[in-house]
Amino acid sequence: MQTLADRIKAFCAERDWERFHAPKNLAMALTVEAAELLEIFQWMSEDESRNLTPEKLERAREEIGDVMILLTNLASHLGIDPAEAAQAKMDLNAVKYPADKVRGKSLKYDEYDAR
Repeated sequence: MQTLADRIKAFCAERDWERFHAPKNLAMALTVEAAELLEIFQWMSEDESRNLTPEKLERAREEIGDVMILLTNLASHLGIDPAEAAQAKMDLNAVKYPADKVRGKSLKYDEYDAR
């Protein structure tokens, strides 16, 4: 992750883009790129979304790359290690969604007794 963060930082510095990269701007840009990823799947059936054409798969790859770049850049600006944040969130999710209570269910954590 740090190698990617360093590469993104250098890329942006070479282009004098840091001035545009306030955390709020990066967060907004992240939602735009996530929406572009979502657009690939719009109107597809579940089966179609699991079996993308090579062209759609390449578009998804590029949009996932954009999302990852922006998320990594945002995390870097905030001093957050995204991999560490994800690990911590998985630990929290394990408590909120105990496997023995939620297996096979799509309920939100506040829709069942998590205790």
